[in-house]
Amino acid sequence: MIHPYYERVYLACGPTDLRKSIDGLAVIVKEAFELDPFAPALFVFCNRNKDKLKILQWDNNGFWLYYKRLERGTFSWPSGPSNQTQVISPRQLRWLLDGISIQQSAHREVKARTIL
Repeated sequence: MIHPYYERVYLACGPTDLRKSIDGLAVIVKEAFELDPFAPALFVFCNRNKDKLKILQWDNNGFWLYYKRLERGTFSWPSGPSNQTQVISPRQLRWLLDGISIQQSAHREVKARTIL
């Protein structure tokens, strides 16, 4: 299960060579994306066939590396230059992991109001 403490979710646009492990993915985050791999964020990478992904996350004293391989089907992955990211919400990440497009048109969250 993904650790609940993170502020942003970054998708790496385009395919990533998933033979890279923690150090290689952290270098991509730092050098290609110009982001801090130690930030409270999830960095999500997908392979060329769109059937495997890795999620990199810093947690106090070390990195987590999550890996998911689909037995059938593909992830609905955004295209684009491999040095760009797309920021998505935690809800969109759940959609992506469940095989649903992140381009869904969901109802916006409504904050509760006090009734007078």
